[in-house]
Formats: sequence, structure tokens, C-alpha cells
Amino acid sequence: MTTLPTGLVRPRRWLHGHPLAFDGALAAAVLAAMLCASFAEPNPGHGPIFGVRTPELLSVLLMVLGAGALVLRRRNPMAVLAVTGVLSALEFLLTDPPAPVVMSSVIALFSVAARTDRPTTWRVGLLTMVVLTGTAMAFGSAPWYSQENVGVLAWTGLAGAAGDAVRSRRAFVDAIRERAERAERTREEEARRRVAEERLRIARDLHDVVAHHIALVNVQAGVAAHVMDKRPDQAKEALAHVREASRSALNELRSTVGLLRQSGDPEAPTEPAPGLGVLRELVDTFRNAGLPVEVACTDRDSPLPAAVDLAAYRIIQEALTNVRKHAGTDAKAEVSVVRVGATVEITVLDNGRGAATGRADEHEDGGGHGLIGMRERCIALGGTLTAGPRYGGGFRVHAILPVMSRTAEPERPATAERTGGCA
Repeated sequence: MTTLPTGLVRPRRWLHGHPLAFDGALAAAVLAAMLCASFAEPNPGHGPIFGVRTPELLSVLLMVLGAGALVLRRRNPMAVLAVTGVLSALEFLLTDPPAPVVMSSVIALFSVAARTDRPTTWRVGLLTMVVLTGTAMAFGSAPWYSQENVGVLAWTGLAGAAGDAVRSRRAFVDAIRERAERAERTREEEARRRVAEERLRIARDLHDVVAHHIALVNVQAGVAAHVMDKRPDQAKEALAHVREASRSALNELRSTVGLLRQSGDPEAPTEPAPGLGVLRELVDTFRNAGLPVEVACTDRDSPLPAAVDLAAYRIIQEALTNVRKHAGTDAKAEVSVVRVGATVEITVLDNGRGAATGRADEHEDGGGHGLIGMRERCIALGGTLTAGPRYGGGFRVHAILPVMSRTAEPERPATAERTGGCA
């Protein structure tokens, strides 16, 4: 789009805000042009000659009426074209020589073409050309082949074409502006969606980290307090586990909060996100807390995509945390990770006699967000999760995750730092 000079921006805005004033000025300019042309005698050899003729009073009246009608050209362009067309035809019929009242019809036809569709412009434009040119040729004082009559034909055709071009450009500019606004709205909505997804992901990570490590700290602190007087060595061992669990919690919280840093902030930790490669360390923390855990894995050497690997780790972490919190002191847990075709299945079982129903319904009574977080992780990757009491006692968590996740992240390489994998 063309950029106007700075000095013309304010007048243009004022004219856009006062269209009637612009149309009034245009009508005055057209009237002045018609009056000036009515005093000129066309001379093909040497150009127009002024002062030879004077317009009749009827011609002046018709010119004033035609110019005055242009003030309403925006409100009802068809009616203005009809009025100016009739006035122009009357000028050809009643006066000799005729005054250029047809100039008002040219402006009116331009307004119609600029504000209607192309088929209407063609129909109305052709009708106007035929009526005005035919009237001038049939009833005018000049011969039918005179240049004045040809000029009527040319000017009406030019007005229709110019108005159609203005309408097309205006529609093009409006379409560009609408697409730009829609693209801006789309970008804003996409940004808000990504922010919401990131907040939800960070909230899930924080919940998993805090719930897991604080549960272990609570258990080990209780053990230490219970055996402090009679078995100080065991109390020291429990406190060492408390220290290790709190250190792990701080490290994982630091990694998660590091994602919130802005550009220019200190660099976030480079430690990779946890996954099945460090499952042995995770299981050892539960074993140290007194929960026997058996682990079975297949395809240990087949790496998973980063998002799937992290989701599998977090699901196992949360499921074992729930076992430790709800299944009772004598519970045992079993963990299995199996690759089945294009999916990986994670199963966590326990034989506890604790609040199994409470675990299944924790999302209903507001008691926790563990199952909700696990289910959201699965859905985000296109997988499924089922959780509920087992027949005969205990609880079962079963998740199915597609190996090729929706995030389309590359698979993690099997590096020496992430050995151990499934314990």
C-alpha cells in the first residue's frame, strides 16, 4: 500500500471522518468546472474559445441541481445517478448549445461503480452510456458524429472503468488487512496455547518431584524419629536417605525452574531430564524407604523419544509414590516396561491393603493430582492410562504410550552416563 506524505495524513483522516464535507467540496468543484466549460466555445482547430457564448438560465439551473445531487452520492448512489442522468438528458433536449451537465452524471456513475459489484457496474454503465450518448446524438444541436457526442460515450465508459478499479483495489486492501488481523489473532492464540501447555507441563513436573521426594523424606524422618534412641545407627542411615532425597528434589526443582528463565539469565542446568535410563536410582530410593520393588524391562537397548522417556519415568515415579503413601507398610510393588510394536506399556502393581479406593478417586475428592497428572501426560502423547483396584486386593496402573510421540522429538541416544536403565 502507498504511504502518504506526513503532511497529508491529518487532512486525509479528517476527510474520512467528515465524508459529507468532502462530497460538498467535490460538488462545488464539479459545478465550477461545468460553469467554466459552459462559457467556452469548442474550436477543433485552435482549442476552446471563451467569451463567445453565455449559458442559458435553464442550463445554469440544471448544472446547479446536478452538482447539488452529488452531495448525496454516498448515501444513495443509484438515485443520484438517475437524477443526474435525467438532468443531462433534459439539457440535450431543451438547450442549444447544451451545457456540460453530463459531467455530474460521469461522477455519479463513478460512485456507483465504486460501491457496487462488477455485474451491476456493467449493466448500469452500459445503460447510462446508451441513454446519454443516444440522447445527445438524436436530439443534440451538433451532428451525431461530432466529438462532443463521442466524448459523452468515452467519459461515461471511463467513469465506469475507473470506479470498478477503485472498488477492486479497496476490496484487495480490505482482504489484506483482514488476513493480517486474522494472522495476528492466530499468533496470539497459539502463543497463549503454548504458554498454557508449558505451565501445565511444569506444574505436572513440580507435582511429581515434590510428591515423590517429600513422601520419601516423610517416611525416612519417621523411621529416624522412631529408632533414634534404641538404634542410632539405623537412625543415621535414615537421615542420610533424607539428605539424599532432599538433594535430589532440589536438583530436579532447579532443572524445572530453570525452564522459566528468560534470555540473558544464568544458564539452566545442563543435566538431561530424567528417564528410564535412571530408573534404577529411582527404584533404589523406594527400596531404601522400605518398599520392596521388583522391576522387569524388555528392549533395554532401544532408546525412547525424550518426551515418552520422561513421561514413562514420571508415571512410574508417581505410581510408586502412591503405593508408598496409600498401600500400607507391608506392601510390595512390581514395575514392568515392555515395548509392544509401536508402543511402550508401563505397568505398576502392588498388593497393598491400604486406601486403594482413595487413590482411584483422588481426582474426585480433591485429595491429590497424581492420577490426573499421569493421565494428562499420556493424553498429551496420544496414549492412554487406566488405574484402579486389582481383584483380590492392591492397585494397578497401566499406561500405553506411542513410541513416536506427537511431539516428534528425536530418540535419546544410549550414552554411557545413562546406563543402568531398568533395574
